[in-house]
Amino acid sequence: MSFSQIVLGMIPSILMIVAPILIAATGGMICERSGVVNIALEGLMAFGAFTAAASHRLLETQAGAVSIPLALFLAAAVGGLFSMIHAFASITLKADQVISGTGLNLLATGVTVFACQIIFQQERSQPFKLGMTPWIGGIYPTAWLALALLLLSWTVLYKRPWGLRLRACGEHPQAAASAGINVIRYRYAAVIVSGLLAGLAGGCLVLTQTIQYTVNTINAKGFIALAAVSFGRWLPLGILGSSLLFGTSAALAVYIVNIESLKFLPPEFFNALPYIITLVTLVFFSGKDYAPKASGQPYEKG
Repeated sequence: MSFSQIVLGMIPSILMIVAPILIAATGGMICERSGVVNIALEGLMAFGAFTAAASHRLLETQAGAVSIPLALFLAAAVGGLFSMIHAFASITLKADQVISGTGLNLLATGVTVFACQIIFQQERSQPFKLGMTPWIGGIYPTAWLALALLLLSWTVLYKRPWGLRLRACGEHPQAAASAGINVIRYRYAAVIVSGLLAGLAGGCLVLTQTIQYTVNTINAKGFIALAAVSFGRWLPLGILGSSLLFGTSAALAVYIVNIESLKFLPPEFFNALPYIITLVTLVFFSGKDYAPKASGQPYEKG
């Protein structure tokens, strides 16, 4: 098999891996643009993945093909519901946003495993019979969904007054409030939108990359999405590029056995590569002034 054939064969796998990361990163970008850091993307993806896997498993024999879009809808709804915990703690109570998000991540692990024990009498969901079906070219519809959501976010953030006001809340909330913008309302909306997208991302992941939910299903994809936001400089085109980078490095771990020129490297290197890139990008961009100026700062009225 030639190198070009291997690269072409990798494209569907790359897009399958990229789609959940890009959807979650889009939500993280919107949230941080409002001034709220959402460390809880990992946990919200776990809530969405469990909801999608469980609902699809329970409904696939009765609802048929409708069970997959229904599972994705429920995954997004549950992600949005749990994100309100983070919104209330970080916006209304003005709690530390990192601690609030970390607490939600820990909550997701316990709640999803407990729910699996209640519903399936084991610490994972039962495997479903049929996951999402790829479209022409072996590309899953989640790839097109991710691109559509990214385009929609760009349109709203940069071409609509709502997006301008949202970005003002993340840059200069006091100035935005003096112009009559309800900063608290906009930040709540941004956090809930990020929860909806993170839950949807978790559902897309479990329905395309596995056949059941386990505690290791997300496997730090939420943190990789956070790194994609930082590496992409909080810009839609930037997070698209960074998500593609992370997805390609993850796909290489699967296809390394078919690339003669890379066989001298152990597969473990490529398994660790997405996380190595995550750490490097976080360190590299930690001192850069790309983030919204009020990101992570509680809003004080007056």
